[in-house]
Amino acid sequence: MHGGISATILDETIGRAIMNMYGQDSFGVTIELNLRYKKPVPTEVELKVVGRITNDKGRIFEGSGEIYLPDGTVAVSAKGKFMKRSLSQITDKEFAQDEWFKPEGKDFETIKV
Repeated sequence: MHGGISATILDETIGRAIMNMYGQDSFGVTIELNLRYKKPVPTEVELKVVGRITNDKGRIFEGSGEIYLPDGTVAVSAKGKFMKRSLSQITDKEFAQDEWFKPEGKDFETIKV
């Protein structure tokens, strides 16, 4: 997988981790993101991605995350700083409802792109 795609996945995962603390209307806008590429990330395998908040300073929070290979090895890790924003500050309500979250009653595997 291209390193930029790995970065995007971790950026989104860590940025969305703030939702666990403040609800689905919260999001993290990236201020700084640092990555360490440890192993190649293969395509067409199931990966595990984890993101967490490591320090919450009010408007700014810090987070970290990893992409794990099927054997549990960390392939890519990231640390970053993010600014808390409500979804209404970065997108419109219709996009958030229709595109940002899994639609009610639909399984991700049945959504066709």
